[in-house]
Amino acid sequence: MLAAMTQQQKIGIGIAIVMVVGGLVYLVSSLRRGPGVGAEIEIAPNRRPYLNDDQLEGPKLDRSLTWAMVMLGILAVGLPAYWLREPHRQAGNGFDRGKAWFAAKAVTDGLRLFQAAPGVPPTPREAHFGCETCHGVKGIGGSTTFSILTDPANPKSAQRQVKWQCPPLNTVALRYRDDEIKTIIVYGRQGTPMPPWGVAGGGPMNDQQINDLIAYLHSIALSPKDAQAASLKDYGSTDGKALFDGYCARCHTQGYSYGEPGVEGGGGSLGFSLVDGATKRRFPDIASHVEWVTNTAEFGKAYGIGGISHGVMPHFGDLLSADQIKAIVDYERTL
Repeated sequence: MLAAMTQQQKIGIGIAIVMVVGGLVYLVSSLRRGPGVGAEIEIAPNRRPYLNDDQLEGPKLDRSLTWAMVMLGILAVGLPAYWLREPHRQAGNGFDRGKAWFAAKAVTDGLRLFQAAPGVPPTPREAHFGCETCHGVKGIGGSTTFSILTDPANPKSAQRQVKWQCPPLNTVALRYRDDEIKTIIVYGRQGTPMPPWGVAGGGPMNDQQINDLIAYLHSIALSPKDAQAASLKDYGSTDGKALFDGYCARCHTQGYSYGEPGVEGGGGSLGFSLVDGATKRRFPDIASHVEWVTNTAEFGKAYGIGGISHGVMPHFGDLLSADQIKAIVDYERTL
């Protein structure tokens, strides 16, 4: 056990032992020499004779000043030495290991939250929210049933169930910033099977659980290189419509997620309509259009003509190649 401890932990234990032993010795010695009746006249600090002026201003003062100088010297030399050594201590000892331990624990806790509940009831400290039931094991994508209106224009119309294709989450960290992922988890996606999970949105997850879940999503994220290679294999780099259907239609084409696409090419749903020249009005020049699809903008920042980012549009610079993004933009500008 001692071999597994850091030098700082060993020193701390040694100091604690010395303090405990010293306290016990003082207690025992005090009890053994217990003062008798009237002893307070001799031992009370305010009753005992003290040093005279010559002693106070001579040897006593010299000793106090000497010790003050010694302590000042220790501070003057010790603090700079500590400051110089501290970065190396942190890099080689508990600080980095502590960070790594907390990071690993966040991923482990996030995995538990992502998984479906086991057969036996979990304890309160073992919450499972079952993200994998919709998004697939390890976030590779999946599907779920969802109730929609038979007539979207009539809120009182009957409902019917559809099979909703849920997006993969092993690329979500490539498409959204962490604060955007958190917003989606907290408030959900209205009109989709994604409910609000955060306490602020009316769900059961606290901030720590959401942060752990995001840490897990980062742990399963594909590298940009692997993601782009898979995209090129599936869609190529020049077919703008195929790329649009694969990455954009889910939000910009009503009904696409459950196999009943509405207006071809992005008539608008969660994302705004792209047809009838809407993209050219938003992005008069192609460069700003490419920049938006590549990097989007942080929440509240302006984009294009009159656009304000709401943090729901994914950026594709890490997921798609520049040629693929250009093909999507060229296709959208023909709608």
